[in-house]
Amino acid sequence: MLWQDEAVAIDSFADIAFYARVHHDAVIGPRTRVGEFCVIEQDVVIGSDCVLEPHCFVKRWTTLGDGNEISAGTVLGTDPLDKNFTGERSYLRIGNRNKIREHYTISRGTKPESVTTIGDGNYIMTSGHVAHNCTLGNEITIASCSLVAGHVEVEDQAFISGGVVIHQFSKIGRLAMVAGNTRVNLDLPPFFTYAGHDARPVGLNVVGMKRAGFSLAQVSNIKKAYRVLYRAGLRLEEALAKIEAELADENTLHLVRFVRNSKRGICREGKTLRTEP
Repeated sequence: MLWQDEAVAIDSFADIAFYARVHHDAVIGPRTRVGEFCVIEQDVVIGSDCVLEPHCFVKRWTTLGDGNEISAGTVLGTDPLDKNFTGERSYLRIGNRNKIREHYTISRGTKPESVTTIGDGNYIMTSGHVAHNCTLGNEITIASCSLVAGHVEVEDQAFISGGVVIHQFSKIGRLAMVAGNTRVNLDLPPFFTYAGHDARPVGLNVVGMKRAGFSLAQVSNIKKAYRVLYRAGLRLEEALAKIEAELADENTLHLVRFVRNSKRGICREGKTLRTEP
């Protein structure tokens, strides 16, 4: 069911359920399936080979790439949960091959023309929220019931377990793994595992690195960098300089850049959580 008589921007090979409501200004790509009782507003672009299960709501100024799977009850492009929001145009942009499961909400940006960005190949599980102006990279997993506050950045291949709450403006590094029911209120450097009520490093994300194709030599080098950063008793800049001088490779230099660019500060090891990486 269309809001206007003519749907000039809907590809002839798209499959729109009878009880779906699709605005005539929406763009729907070939072989995309829109389920019953979905609502797609104007100024929405959905690429090819996407699946929207019943009862999805895609709000204005949202763009989806190709091959995305959106499960029932999900709302994309919601108005920001921000008291400063005054209704101007802003955006949600989602890449390709993402899976967003049931009852999830993702907001567009707060300031006019600002953007919330989701990359490619992410798996976002049920009943959570990604807030305004977040930037998520590629191949990230966010488990059920996790909450991502505004302006958070998550780098590629991070794993966020269930029930995690992430404070606004925090940053999570590549291949970081956050244990369930953890509060993230500082930046989490890449390649490490974090746990505790307040996130603390507890070692390396060895499983994640192996799955990502890291060699034993690369993992060993990151392990040495972890010990220099957290256990050598050095001041932060001294530790970073030592890593650059003695352990420099593509991954450890990324670690150094991440720490140096941190605005909130990075989390530190807690005595009760210290384990061997």
